[in-house]
Amino acid sequence: MYAYIKGNLSKITANHLVVEVGGLGYIIHVANPYSFSAQVNQDVRIYLHQVIREDAHLLYGFHTEEEKAVFLNLISVSGIGPTTALAIIAVDDNDGLVQAIDKSDVAYLTKFPKVGKKTAQQMVLDLAGKIVATPEGLRENLKKTSVSDNQALDEAMEAMEALGYKAKELKKIRSFFEGTQDSAENYIKQALKMLIK
Repeated sequence: MYAYIKGNLSKITANHLVVEVGGLGYIIHVANPYSFSAQVNQDVRIYLHQVIREDAHLLYGFHTEEEKAVFLNLISVSGIGPTTALAIIAVDDNDGLVQAIDKSDVAYLTKFPKVGKKTAQQMVLDLAGKIVATPEGLRENLKKTSVSDNQALDEAMEAMEALGYKAKELKKIRSFFEGTQDSAENYIKQALKMLIK
């Protein structure tokens, strides 16, 4: 089991990062890869959780230990796998998640990809009172990045597709943001908040 990895962030894709340590490139799946854009070609520390399957050994990464704790709580729920947990974390609304679970707000929870009514009810049963809202001061303050044209929007849509959102939903989101300029990270955050409202 790994606690964290510290190395050079050499590549960002729609659903993972590549961190180089000692000449090896580690693929790390994260909720919003573009939230690391300001750190490309720099040393980073990413908190890790390893999932071992018959066909693969996968690493999941997080900005903070608190974010990792939320992920571990989510994957402990029957019906929620790592990909779905990352999609939930990507919304970056820990307070909203905690409130939805504690108030049994199944309608809010079913707005996440691959979370049906039964899974949402299981989340309420298993996690009520277990996930604590993360104080803003503990969250990592990430730098904004700017990308010209609409490359940032394209990257954001790819990342959201990798999280499990459908083309129909993404088409509406894309049309909403057309003509704007922002970072892929911010597009993803705003789009995810729109989708769960």
